[in-house]
Amino acid sequence: MTTGPAAAPLSLRQRRQQELRQQLSDVATRMFLERGFDAVRVADVARACGVTEKTVFNHFPTKESLLSDRWDHTIEALRTTLSDPAAVPIDAALEVLEAELGYLMSSGRQQGSSLAQVRRFGELVRSTPSLLAHQRRALDTLNRVAAVALAARTGSSPDDPEPLITAAAITGLWTVFFQSVQRQLSTGDPAQIQATVVRDLHRAADVLRQGLAKT
Repeated sequence: MTTGPAAAPLSLRQRRQQELRQQLSDVATRMFLERGFDAVRVADVARACGVTEKTVFNHFPTKESLLSDRWDHTIEALRTTLSDPAAVPIDAALEVLEAELGYLMSSGRQQGSSLAQVRRFGELVRSTPSLLAHQRRALDTLNRVAAVALAARTGSSPDDPEPLITAAAITGLWTVFFQSVQRQLSTGDPAQIQATVVRDLHRAADVLRQGLAKT
């Protein structure tokens, strides 16, 4: 696993801001799942958390971004992992994805209802045009971040063919990840879901390693 320098400890203010951001995202997610995305206003989320609407927008620029906490984490994790010149891009992407999968499934081992929530979350995104658009933008950002990180390793431009196609290939694993998770959620067994999704990811990664001409 790729490791970097130890992060500086957070100040009390930073910890409180981090906790508030997480609270806002968690409360918004619960409200969206219960009522539907379009039926909940940012003002409703603010009121439920005991803060002003402006405070919500200080942490999240759009209503859709209230659901993007994991995207922010994933994008930063891929940026950090790819910054190691020794990291194999495919392996770096798998490392980030398997960590994300572990996060999703860990709560499922504690209470089965969380798996139903993950399934409903996926259904919410797929049925809401603005959330689908937001997810596509997040994937575009992930792709761009990967291209920039890969280009920095060789001193090339992120718009050169090599970093562009490599970034597109490894971030394509996220599509495999989403589809595999949604297919397996109905099993209700976090260990089985995790094993199957990891297997699907490695099958897709093997295609990339072998080259498309061999498929």
